[in-house]
Amino acid sequence: MSIATRTGDDGTTGLLYGQRVPKDHPQIEAVGAFDELNVALGATRPLLTEESSRALIHAVQKNLIALMGEVACAESDLPRYAGSKFSRLTSDDVQHLDAAVAALEGRGLKFDGWATPGANPLSAAFDNARVVARRAERRLCALPAHGRSVRTELRQFTNRLADLLWLLARAAEQ
Repeated sequence: MSIATRTGDDGTTGLLYGQRVPKDHPQIEAVGAFDELNVALGATRPLLTEESSRALIHAVQKNLIALMGEVACAESDLPRYAGSKFSRLTSDDVQHLDAAVAALEGRGLKFDGWATPGANPLSAAFDNARVVARRAERRLCALPAHGRSVRTELRQFTNRLADLLWLLARAAEQ
């Protein structure tokens, strides 16, 4: 079986349960932005020296895969997705990010106003991931205007993740 199915040659792609949509469909744009975010986070992991930080980023990447699965599902297939074996983001996942944000803020990081990215490779990688997270957040928040509901936990997770990435970039600078 080849990765090249050729079914997308007509400019369409499949949602999770097979519904075909244009490749520039808002859900595909959102999934693509989260996929870019996952890659950007993966680029931070080799730069991390603490195992706890690598574990945090890896856990977030797994959460993003769950988020992408849900976003890649047509509105009409959401009940099917909810009953499936696929992972879903929960309020516990949001709380995990809240705890990570609180831990970083508790370290007394110094920052004032806008950041100027690029102090070192790790801070630049986190800032890159942060801006990709904000783009993914915008794509996610645009979906209801196109008839696709978005659970609160998905919006909260994405918003908290961007905040966490900003703090991680500042921590890497210091």
